[in-house]
Amino acid sequence: MERRLTAILAADVVGFSRLMGEDETGTLERLKCLRKELVQPKITERKGRVVKLMGDGLLAEFPSIIEAVQCAVDIQQGMPGREPAMADERRILLRIGVNLGDIIVEGSDIYGDGVNVAARLEALADPGGVCVSGTVFDLIKGKVGFDLADLGEQEVKNIDQPVQVYRIMLESGEDARDTSGTSTLSGAAPSELTDKPSIAVLPFDNMSGDPEQEYFSDGITEDIITELSRFKNLFVIARNSSFHYKGQSPKVHDVGRELGVQYVVEGSVRKAGNRVRVTAQLVEAKSGIHIWAERFDRDLQDIFAVQDELVDEIASKVPGQLSSAATQRARRRPVENLTAYDHVLRGDWLLYQDYGSRDALALYEKAIEIDPHCARAYTRLAAFHAYSVFAHGASVEQATKMARSLAERALDLDPTDPAVQATVAEAYILVGEHDLARSHIEKAIKLNPNEYIVMHFAGLVLGYLGDHEEALRWLHKMSRHDPFSGDALREKVFDIFYMARRYEDAIEAFQGWRNPPCHMYSELAAAYAQLDRMGDAQAAVASYERTQPQGFDPVQETHAHARMCARKEDGDHWLEGYRKAGIKV
Repeated sequence: MERRLTAILAADVVGFSRLMGEDETGTLERLKCLRKELVQPKITERKGRVVKLMGDGLLAEFPSIIEAVQCAVDIQQGMPGREPAMADERRILLRIGVNLGDIIVEGSDIYGDGVNVAARLEALADPGGVCVSGTVFDLIKGKVGFDLADLGEQEVKNIDQPVQVYRIMLESGEDARDTSGTSTLSGAAPSELTDKPSIAVLPFDNMSGDPEQEYFSDGITEDIITELSRFKNLFVIARNSSFHYKGQSPKVHDVGRELGVQYVVEGSVRKAGNRVRVTAQLVEAKSGIHIWAERFDRDLQDIFAVQDELVDEIASKVPGQLSSAATQRARRRPVENLTAYDHVLRGDWLLYQDYGSRDALALYEKAIEIDPHCARAYTRLAAFHAYSVFAHGASVEQATKMARSLAERALDLDPTDPAVQATVAEAYILVGEHDLARSHIEKAIKLNPNEYIVMHFAGLVLGYLGDHEEALRWLHKMSRHDPFSGDALREKVFDIFYMARRYEDAIEAFQGWRNPPCHMYSELAAAYAQLDRMGDAQAAVASYERTQPQGFDPVQETHAHARMCARKEDGDHWLEGYRKAGIKV
């Protein structure tokens, strides 16, 4: 017998016998159309294979569990638009279950407990819903753009052990419960987000006619996203996913559906000499109705006042959600020098193209030279120098000294900014200052758990402090705010899975990485070595050696990495993996 591990999707029609009794010919015809026009194309698109049709049911398999789950979501999200003239009780509705399990292959058919569990999950799903197993949940959390509700362990027919079941939250307004069972830091609840009004800010168009001004319109957009996130009763999509639509002309309905938000902000920026014009509009995603629109035509020196006014207007116009009192947010410290701010925006723009850009480093240094009180530039430099040990092979002693000095200066200038506290926490964990890292990430979370950079660094810092499950929860929260996070999540998710001894999950997180930094190949080699997959480990080591920058010291880098771990057993575990892979430590 041939056996293999595969992702299984099982689906059936709700109330099929009743529908057949009312109109046998019409029901069969509608079911055929549904399979031909929606179900089969979605399965093919996600690289799946229909194993068999069983009356009102269907069984399909996929090589990837994420593709299987996303296919189930795609199908269910495509159902409401079908049969608009049909009475609700006559419409075809599906239930879907998804499992990952061992199967027996016989010809083109598949059998086994993996298939049986998928069928039982399908039966537990609500009409129009999707249920997945605990195995699936463990592999997809932090990698998908939707939440999952914990339905607990369920006794199912013909399966000896209870099955842990999760329900996918297909609607952004559904109340997702926390699933990890671990209390969150400072009372925050990372998964309880979807009851808030939700907004995505699309990248503002650069209307200056000068492509070199692109950094400015991008920077204004990012600042608006950051400031909106300071309203704790708003759910704001992160920059990375908003900028997924840059250069496109998406319909707001599609943006709302893909990002799971109720409202979309669109706008443009025109910078000419000492004048700047910013236009913005707030649109209800589902209906396309324009709720608010305004144009600001001011002196360039007033750009920060324009941003504040625009952000408050957007927040106050979300229908029935925010009173005028709620528009009082913790405002950022104003930037005193516009030229310094311009250099920071240019540096940020370069970092989004290449995180290791030395040109960005020079721009931040110039910003500080122009304005010694620019806290934002100090935090960027602190993180850059702390990471330079891994990105550029910089001296640990020199990088640590620079990172600490810059972080402390940023804190002196603006200790109330959650982004400053979170970035400083990252710098401290990178140089092995564990107590300081914990102190500052807790302060950042207390100031604003809703800010993307706080979630981002909470995952990293807490993971290296040894709170692996807590870290994964924050990264799961980050992925909901950033459904298209992609590579932004991979390094952190990989590291935490490795430290949690979940090597297969770590390796899966690495797959599809377009341009991983050099040091990640050594980590990949360690994960393969822990599974005794020595051929794969050696291939990863070869990539590690091939991509090392000039002057890179593997011994220094591996020990600097181990030093990031607050728990000695985690640091030793990294070194053990490196040694097994044949990397000199």
